[in-house]
Amino acid sequence: MSRRSRFSLGLTVLAIFLILTMVGWGAGLYVDWLWFKNLKYPQVFITSMVSEIGLRVLVGLFIFGWLLLNLMLTRKSVWQAIQSFKPFRPFQQEDDNIIIINQRDWREHITLGRLTAVFTAVSLVFAFLYSTSVSGDWVVLFKYFKQTAFGTVDPIFKKDIGFYVFSVPFYEYVYHLLSSAVLLSVFLVAVVYLVTDTARGGLTKIFRFPTARYHLSALAALFFLLKAWGYLLNQYDLLYSPRGVVHGAGYTDTHATLLAYKVLFVLSLITAAIIVVNLFLRRFKLTLYAIGGLIVTSVLLGGVYPGLMQKFVVLPNEFSREAPYIAHNIKFTQQAYNLNQVQRQGFPAGRTLQASDIQENINTIENIRLWDWRPLQQTYSQLQEMRLYYEFKNIDIDRYQVDGDYRQVMLAVREMNQDQLPGQAKTWINQRLKYTHGYGVAMSPVNEVSAEGLPQFFLKDIPPVPSTSIKVTRPEIYFGESNDGYVIVNTKSPEFDYPKGDGNAYTHYQGDGGVKINSIFRKLLFAAALGDYKLLLTSDITNDSKVLFYRNIKQRIPKIAPFLSYDSDPYPVINAQGGITWIWDAYTTTDKYPYSEPFDKSGSNYIRNAVKVTMDAYNGDVHFYIADSKDPLIQTYSKIFPGMFKPIDQMPADLRSHIRYPEDLFLIQSRMYAVYHMNDPQVFYNREDKWTLPSEKVGNEEKPMEAYYTITVLPGQQKPEYVLIMPFTPQNKKNMVAWMAARSDGENYGKLLVYEFPKQELVYGPMQVEARIDQDTTISQQLSLWDQRGSSVIRGNLLVIPVKDSLLYVEPLYLQSEQSKMPELRRVIVAAGEKIVMEPTLDQALQRIFGEGVGLTMPQPPGQPPQANQPGRPTETQASVQELAREANRLYDDAQAKLKAGDWAGYGQSLNQLKDVLNKLMEKAQ
Repeated sequence: MSRRSRFSLGLTVLAIFLILTMVGWGAGLYVDWLWFKNLKYPQVFITSMVSEIGLRVLVGLFIFGWLLLNLMLTRKSVWQAIQSFKPFRPFQQEDDNIIIINQRDWREHITLGRLTAVFTAVSLVFAFLYSTSVSGDWVVLFKYFKQTAFGTVDPIFKKDIGFYVFSVPFYEYVYHLLSSAVLLSVFLVAVVYLVTDTARGGLTKIFRFPTARYHLSALAALFFLLKAWGYLLNQYDLLYSPRGVVHGAGYTDTHATLLAYKVLFVLSLITAAIIVVNLFLRRFKLTLYAIGGLIVTSVLLGGVYPGLMQKFVVLPNEFSREAPYIAHNIKFTQQAYNLNQVQRQGFPAGRTLQASDIQENINTIENIRLWDWRPLQQTYSQLQEMRLYYEFKNIDIDRYQVDGDYRQVMLAVREMNQDQLPGQAKTWINQRLKYTHGYGVAMSPVNEVSAEGLPQFFLKDIPPVPSTSIKVTRPEIYFGESNDGYVIVNTKSPEFDYPKGDGNAYTHYQGDGGVKINSIFRKLLFAAALGDYKLLLTSDITNDSKVLFYRNIKQRIPKIAPFLSYDSDPYPVINAQGGITWIWDAYTTTDKYPYSEPFDKSGSNYIRNAVKVTMDAYNGDVHFYIADSKDPLIQTYSKIFPGMFKPIDQMPADLRSHIRYPEDLFLIQSRMYAVYHMNDPQVFYNREDKWTLPSEKVGNEEKPMEAYYTITVLPGQQKPEYVLIMPFTPQNKKNMVAWMAARSDGENYGKLLVYEFPKQELVYGPMQVEARIDQDTTISQQLSLWDQRGSSVIRGNLLVIPVKDSLLYVEPLYLQSEQSKMPELRRVIVAAGEKIVMEPTLDQALQRIFGEGVGLTMPQPPGQPPQANQPGRPTETQASVQELAREANRLYDDAQAKLKAGDWAGYGQSLNQLKDVLNKLMEKAQ
């Protein structure tokens, strides 16, 4: 094959590749448009795509025009260099009258038109490459033009916080764009002049020709003008300086570095002016002196001088120098994390809980969470997944009105995991048309346990079987946390719905979600966009068929709003219609809040839970609700995308009753508050009262304690409410000094409370209670015994429960045999004051501590009689013969179980209880 043929073939292959790439890109773009349109967010798509493409085109055109202009200014120099070579002689006379015919001169191939074409091609390539780097930057521009004031000014430059959040990023973006364009043009024209000047005059005459000097001097002057602007922008970055004792501008930054930037700003302008003047004076050494002086000044003023000031002026008197800046850091960090809204209250210590306190706060006791989500997820999997292809992705915690009572529950959605289908079943038909959705929900109260140590289900099995007023009438899960691939519904092939006896039940999708494939054109589009040619070959697709894609909530919602940050845990809610709706917390963040301490590695130092997002598990409908209307960032996004965000009041009431304070935000605020509860700069500087988040035993390891939800009556309140709690311990100590609560119900949603203990009183912290558990001889012996008999003991979360103005510590214990992955709840450890007990149930543990008059009002597991002395239940003296007989039978079974487990102490206790019941039974018989 000739060289020309190979070249033509290469061009053909390249053209085909480019065409296929453009077709795939265009198909994906149009499919996304159909998807946004189906979700009723076409304006979001138009705004995003037009802005994205428009910005890339504008930036590309600017870079192209700028580079081409500068390259065209070199064209004359290049042409002169070409013409300066010795003239071409087609014939050459040699000795003996021999005439040699020379080959064609390479200069004949170079014309001004071809030179222009080369410069145009080079400019296009660099412009295209640079334009790809600005993907997503359109948000910066829109935030600048639609910005909202924060209403607070910084203490150094006296500008509104919005200036730093919205304006400065825009100015920096423009500055980097212009600087990059100038530097890129300097590089290209320098290469051109280097080659042409070397060709004309040798290495000793590089850049000595006037055209090169003038051109490069003009670019240098423009660069230093931009550099002066850059020094002005650098001033504002001092507000995030990590140099001092706190984050933000310190004494050295404001007295040395800020001065350096101002001097360098003036010197940059002078340098640019000298370069321009030298275009006429031709004293180019003066230019070198100016540039050299700027560099030396930058090193001395920008590096050496601040270092000397920090070492010899600040460090010997650090607190007195830094005190005002520490106060700025405390104030603005508290504002950035909303910690200035925390309500601080005292909480008495040393008071011992009484039986009356338990009875008066029975709703709190009923909702103590005995099930840890880790072992419960394994138990759910064993009991309720039913088939290999079903999966409980997460166990979530929520609260519901259950038969008129406010109850805390744990629930999980049974989703489809196609990866767990048997190998022979992983066909295209099954994965795309048959196994399209998960089915149903499992739900259990946080504190109820069966006689076998397993959860008591409010909802279970397939189809969902309710034991309470909570019912699921639309159990299909098409959109959730596990649904990663696309599926096609309403085809000729019925969808698998759920297993039924020896066979299966089938269904057809009846929702509004998905995009129709009602033409051969759309078939081609989806085949190209999804990269699946089988879409074109299947005969099961009809005009009513729909493609459901972007079904995973963590893919679906960020595709609509990529400018928001999201919580790590979306959670399902059973709505009033019996369907399933996902709720996901979204945050607005920035790294431009002055003086605020960052909370992550990317430097983000401001966060608000500004948005609650809902997604229907059947239809896939997505709605954004503003949860914090005071947040300037969400106000700005609302201006950019009119109609996208709705007021929280427009969220359906049944869903609004399930919104909760998000754990991720609470953890960030807790970590910050552990340091930033100190308002006095002197105390803050010395870290005299620094707190830390406690640790606890999970399994056999010590791990950081997780925040936990519970239903309790907060001190000073009358009604039980759903709160998120985190205790605090002092630095390098294990006792507890305070606890924080975030409220989630009604008009109190979002309020943060901190209850502080008296500093002179000892209140046990979580690890101290864990140590007391390990040191209790009876408990430790029992745990050791279980661990030696083919079972492993799993220690659940230690919960610190506020009851009235005292604390109750509760830790569940689970047993898991070596052959089974189904942990069973077998013991509950309760600590109150100096007492610590371990019993089979929370009720029994409370009775051991507070006496027989204390009991729970929750329903008992089947086969167990009501506990004694509880409201609405018969007392022991009123118990019927039948009830006593059932109790005797239960105690006998319990004694046998303890005997098999080697629990001799428990075995003896059960026999004593059995004897008491038998005596009462005999009295009844008489």
